[in-house]
Amino acid sequence: MAEQQQPSPPRREVVTGVPRGARRRPPAHTPARSEISEQTTLGATYVRALMRSQLRAGLGALGVLTLLVGTLPLLFALPRSASGPPVWVALGLVVYPVLWLIARWYVTRAERNEADFTGLVMDPAEAPAPRRDA
Repeated sequence: MAEQQQPSPPRREVVTGVPRGARRRPPAHTPARSEISEQTTLGATYVRALMRSQLRAGLGALGVLTLLVGTLPLLFALPRSASGPPVWVALGLVVYPVLWLIARWYVTRAERNEADFTGLVMDPAEAPAPRRDA
């Protein structure tokens, strides 16, 4: 009698592919970057929003600077005896640090506006790592 052969166990198939977490899904909406490059109405709206926020920051800095410089003639209009040291103190010690603070605020605000706009335009999968200030 012939030996009964036991059927061999089914062969296992190994399926390889890209891990689930690394798969790229198509975006649920068209990225804003393509809207801007194609010059659509939505893209123009994005750019206008950035320009408006930058203009707001610039006008705010200009307004504070105007108030600062606009009050200097009042200081200079003081009687001659009282205007000697206060004029030089105002010009030499007060104005420049305030100008520096206004400029620092404006640059910080402009960078934040641009970072917000970049975050809006970039695809989240391509977003750069957050910048850490030392």
